Amino acid sequence: MIRHILNEDDVIALMPTGGGKSLCFQVPALLKEGICIVVSPLLALMQDQVNNLNKIGIPALMIEGGISYADLDKTLDNCIYGKYKFLYLSPERLSQELVQERIKLMNVSYLVVDEAHCISEWGHDFRPAYQNIISFKNLHPTIKTIALTATATQKVVEDITTYLDIPNAKVFKQSFKRDNLSINLEKFEDKNYKLQQFLQKYQGSSIIYVRNRKATEEIAQFLTTENFTAAAFHGGLNNSTKNQLLEDWLAEKTQIMVATSAFGMGIDKANVRSVIHYHLPESLESYFQEIGRAGRDGKEAYTYLIYNEADRLRLKNQFLNTLPQVEDVKLTYKKLNAYFSIAFGEGKESFHNFNFLEFCKTYQLHTSKTFQSLQLLDRTSVLTLKKEYTQRIEIKFRVSAKQLDFYLEKNPKYFQLTQVLTRNYSGIFEQFTPLEFKELQYKTGFSRSALKEDLSELKQQEIIELEIVNQDTSVFFLQPREDNSTINPLIPYIQQQYKNKEHKINAVLDFIENQETCKMVQLLSYFGEKNVSNCNKCSVCLAEEKKPAKNSYKKELALNILKILSRKAYSSRELILLLQKDEKLMLEIIERLHQIEKITLTPDKKYKLK
Repeated sequence: MIRHILNEDDVIALMPTGGGKSLCFQVPALLKEGICIVVSPLLALMQDQVNNLNKIGIPALMIEGGISYADLDKTLDNCIYGKYKFLYLSPERLSQELVQERIKLMNVSYLVVDEAHCISEWGHDFRPAYQNIISFKNLHPTIKTIALTATATQKVVEDITTYLDIPNAKVFKQSFKRDNLSINLEKFEDKNYKLQQFLQKYQGSSIIYVRNRKATEEIAQFLTTENFTAAAFHGGLNNSTKNQLLEDWLAEKTQIMVATSAFGMGIDKANVRSVIHYHLPESLESYFQEIGRAGRDGKEAYTYLIYNEADRLRLKNQFLNTLPQVEDVKLTYKKLNAYFSIAFGEGKESFHNFNFLEFCKTYQLHTSKTFQSLQLLDRTSVLTLKKEYTQRIEIKFRVSAKQLDFYLEKNPKYFQLTQVLTRNYSGIFEQFTPLEFKELQYKTGFSRSALKEDLSELKQQEIIELEIVNQDTSVFFLQPREDNSTINPLIPYIQQQYKNKEHKINAVLDFIENQETCKMVQLLSYFGEKNVSNCNKCSVCLAEEKKPAKNSYKKELALNILKILSRKAYSSRELILLLQKDEKLMLEIIERLHQIEKITLTPDKKYKLK
């Protein structure tokens, strides 16, 4: 593939997670003069790649979402006049007029479109801004395009070819089959019991994927009480906490990371031995990407999806019934502008931090629909949404300016801090004034801990009123406020989104219900691979090997159960652990013995001979 890129061919590469997609464009870009422009929707992944390139001495830049005009101008100048080899940016940023003007002046080596499935309405994370990438081709018509994705159906590949205008692209498709992966699915009501059982059997570094923050905390706590080393990872944590958790996991200090779905993206950890889905995934595309984070070292690895009947209902409730309709999106957008007091026609390129739950509470908004509305506005280039924990402080002086001067004569240690507050923030004597810790640190030269200590002391001495507000969300507006005029053009997309989501959820339900076809074959068929042989290691293949259980075997197993129960009463779980036989078959025989009244159930849920 690299040879074709160097020979000036357009290329579409479909490679599984961990397959080395970044090398496919980084090597040719280093061998060619000019700067390689990389378009990606994943800010964290872009930052990670830029950091890794800079560490090994390869100059790379990234344009962040909330960057000021002056800093953007400087960054683009560096790309034109500096010796940078890579510029990473989002598709929304690529559409910006200033960026396009400066790109005209750059010596561009390649255009790389990462996560290229986002260009298709049938891709699992469609972003309309991707379809505007074609405008880049008008700036540099001869530049060759490299489109990369880990998951794409044939329809999505056709859309990539069309929307990027690369009709003669060479398509390289590695088989998505992972011979070292064992795909296991099981329906079981007591999921914590099965989770514990699985982790005891398959030890090593693990990721457990769940659908919400609360579940990360609850499951991590449960595992910790069962003597596993586990930690919860989600978007509500501040960056320093996230970095420490990740560092401990990478260093094997923590065995299990219980996380929401974004975790693992761009993280270089090859020895993950198991990936577990505690809740049903929203699509087979995301599921395949997530299980692909196991066993990237080529050694045997295990995946486990455990579900019960409630999960089937939850999947539709969470991803279809809460999917925002047009009026939901309009309401969210209107209230968001009101929350930040943005006037009609204003707000473009303004940046705001806020607490998402407080915002919903203020306007009595449905949290799930509101967050999905914000995500939709992000995908459609109305704004940039970021989940990031920060703290804001609000301060108001309780004393007059003269009283403050008198106080400072006796307490000079607070002089520098109070001078910064009174000189830089007008109205701080009359009303609560919002401040950012980072800004206050910069202006005072104090550390965050020193600031907190001084502010707390001033509050205790009734010099100031102080409120610390936790924030977990930020938005950067890409368009001025136009209310209905902003949202109306998005109506076809909002309607199409529902159809796409319904299709993907039905595909997940079909996947878990099909107990006849090899699970690896089912997945690969979904992505268009044909004539694939059975993996012989998934839950379907292994169950097939055990069928049919002969009557003589069942009879022998039933006699063993009766023999054990003649000595002592045991629960079904205890019997399964004692005999180490197929669980479903054991439960079937225990139930049959109970029906024919050979055994009876005690009040403490144990079986004994009748």
